[in-house]
Amino acid sequence: MNILNNGRLSLLRSGRLALLSGFVGAFAVGAVSAQTWPAGRTVSIINPAAPGGSSDPLARIAAEILTNAYGGSFIVENRQGANGNIGAAYVAKAQPDGYTLLMSWTGTLVSAVTMYGSKPFNPMTDFEPIVLIGSIPNVITVDAKLPIRNLTELTEYARKHPGEINFGSTGSGSSWHLAAELYKKVLGVQMTHVPYTSPAAVTKDLVGGQLQAVFPGTMAIASLVKEGRLRALAVMAEQRTPVLPDVPTTKELGYPQLMSATWMALLAPKGTPVEITTKINKAINVALADPKYRDRLVNMGYTPMGGTPAQFTAYMAAEITKWDEIVKFSGAKID
Repeated sequence: MNILNNGRLSLLRSGRLALLSGFVGAFAVGAVSAQTWPAGRTVSIINPAAPGGSSDPLARIAAEILTNAYGGSFIVENRQGANGNIGAAYVAKAQPDGYTLLMSWTGTLVSAVTMYGSKPFNPMTDFEPIVLIGSIPNVITVDAKLPIRNLTELTEYARKHPGEINFGSTGSGSSWHLAAELYKKVLGVQMTHVPYTSPAAVTKDLVGGQLQAVFPGTMAIASLVKEGRLRALAVMAEQRTPVLPDVPTTKELGYPQLMSATWMALLAPKGTPVEITTKINKAINVALADPKYRDRLVNMGYTPMGGTPAQFTAYMAAEITKWDEIVKFSGAKID
């Protein structure tokens, strides 16, 4: 009996040691992997939009920055659909090993909380926010044929003709849409929302006279403003943009609460080792301080951002709170 019990005890102890050894081994492998990442492997940066969109160049710049900093192979993989939700949901469910990253933006991350009845993911709990890269401010724009020269005249006209100004957007809940809803709420005016599926369709009808106003990102209408076909009244930001240097900001005009921009950022699946996210954050911040990269972003219409993961987390939480109020005001909802 004693021999048998001793044998069982020995086997039990051996099993526990083997289990403990497995845990230690797995931890050691994980630690080494995080320290040596990317270790010659391919890292996929998921861009949840079609190739050629506004997020594509920024995703490729991020891939270039990380390749130059750490070697390995960083590739951009497009997984478009459902306002970015398909690609973002894919990353949320990916292995948190640092080899799948997400390039995403306001319209996808904030809308996941504010717009959708059935949420495919929660940006605050399903991702590790890594770094804000840049933002493109919205600009209040009208058809140049209208006798409206500035923001005051637009507001006065809208108040005298409630609901008669048609503004176009790239879809319900898009940055173009919510920027206009913010304007409506702050200035107390009524306008009619006309949703489209592409920026080109909106600007075509605005130039054609079917629409009277639009609240897009600066790059979407900069060339038409310079050609005199559209009139930019105010950039919804604190500082003027080099893309439209003669256009005042809403802050300059006395409306600091009229701020709206589409920001782009890198995220990883929840649980990705902090050693890896720290490396990515460091490389992006170093690049954003380099005139070579800063100038590229500015020429694309972006305001370079950067900062820590904690700052990004706090910023995203504040954006969700802000735009949730505007979404409720607008009545927009996607199930």
